[in-house]
Amino acid sequence: MVKKILIANRGEIALRILRACKELGIKTVAVYSKADENLKHVGLADEAVCIGPSNSTDSYLNIPAVISAAEITDVDAIHPGYGFLAENADFAEAVEESGFIFIGPTAATIREMGDKVSAINAMRTAGIPCVPGSNGALGHDGDVNIEIAKTIGLPVIIKAAGGGGGRGMRVVREERDLLNAIAMTRTEAEAAFGNSHVYMEKFLDHPRHIEFQVLGDGKGNAIHLGERDCSTQRRHQKVIEEAPAPGITEEQRTQIGERCVAACKELSYRGAGTFEFLFQDGEFYFIEMNTRIQVEHPVTEMITGVDLVKEQILIAAGEPLHYQQKDIVFKGHAIECRINAEDSKTFLPSPGVINLYHAPGGPGIRVDTHIYNNYRVPPYYDSMIGKIISYGETREIAIARMNNALDEMIIEGIKTNIALHQSVLNDPEFIRGGNNIHYLEKKLGIAK
Repeated sequence: MVKKILIANRGEIALRILRACKELGIKTVAVYSKADENLKHVGLADEAVCIGPSNSTDSYLNIPAVISAAEITDVDAIHPGYGFLAENADFAEAVEESGFIFIGPTAATIREMGDKVSAINAMRTAGIPCVPGSNGALGHDGDVNIEIAKTIGLPVIIKAAGGGGGRGMRVVREERDLLNAIAMTRTEAEAAFGNSHVYMEKFLDHPRHIEFQVLGDGKGNAIHLGERDCSTQRRHQKVIEEAPAPGITEEQRTQIGERCVAACKELSYRGAGTFEFLFQDGEFYFIEMNTRIQVEHPVTEMITGVDLVKEQILIAAGEPLHYQQKDIVFKGHAIECRINAEDSKTFLPSPGVINLYHAPGGPGIRVDTHIYNNYRVPPYYDSMIGKIISYGETREIAIARMNNALDEMIIEGIKTNIALHQSVLNDPEFIRGGNNIHYLEKKLGIAK
């Protein structure tokens, strides 16, 4: 059994991991930057090690520093959370080569799924439906690339093979813009991801973003825990997520879920993962796989009763999967609102001191956050400072409870996006459900 875990992250996910470790009786080590010495999980951990200055490049992304902290504290395993090094195959490899357990998939799996071209090819082999596309990286022959676009049919989208987080992609609606778009995306991809390979896909004009949660033990056992709808997003960044996805039938859930499970078994997948799809006109199209825990994992936990972080840890410790597919029962509805330290209208970050914080409560309300009174939100990292999750027997009840929670939450001293969430939750279009990924940008008047 794993006896001590180093938490290689910060903020609410670090606190979430620490709580799971405490439930399992596992000691914890928090690593932190100089800006984060007052984080809640740093004070609660059994040990804490400063790994560098405020800049994440010199701290949370510094692989030698994280490994050194693991060595001096004699941990058994390292949990990467999400973001930072969570999907860095070199980090996973370094962790294992240093004699520690990486709480996540193997480095080989991370590499295969991290390259969008190889991931799509693997999914095609596993029978997962994919968006019509180039079926591989684009070459440098312009005439060939134009013919590929004609075969797919305009509009198309050019994507970086090593991209993620909504970066490294460009929509092309006119043939005359294609070659320039490919060249620009290549340049951006090389600068952002160190990988200049790009590929082409059909651009779906009104899709929803739906993802399936999976767990695998790397020993041939895997299950899915249903889907989440993440279509309420701005500039490819998720704002609100919910589970189950409105309008998805039990037949569709079973069909795609079983295919995801089959792919996990084919990959000998270990840990938690997410298959992300675009869903349009009744069809699912695979876009990528995330080989880590997701920000929005709580909505799945709420409707299944499965603690995904604890399962990650138990699987990494070598235990077989504790669940069979028949054990997973979906009950009720859950919604998650990401609370960011930013202006609701301009979306500009709002770091600073939180003078007053009051958490919402009531039936079916869960708050995952690391903030507290007089906590200083640093300017160096992602602006998300917490998540409110509401649960109800129906979607209508979950929405009503979320509205109550948003009304009750008080954060003074900085700006937050609570007003944006309130606007969305009371919008008749959102209340109807089943909105596509352009819904929020159209509501905000920034859709192209």
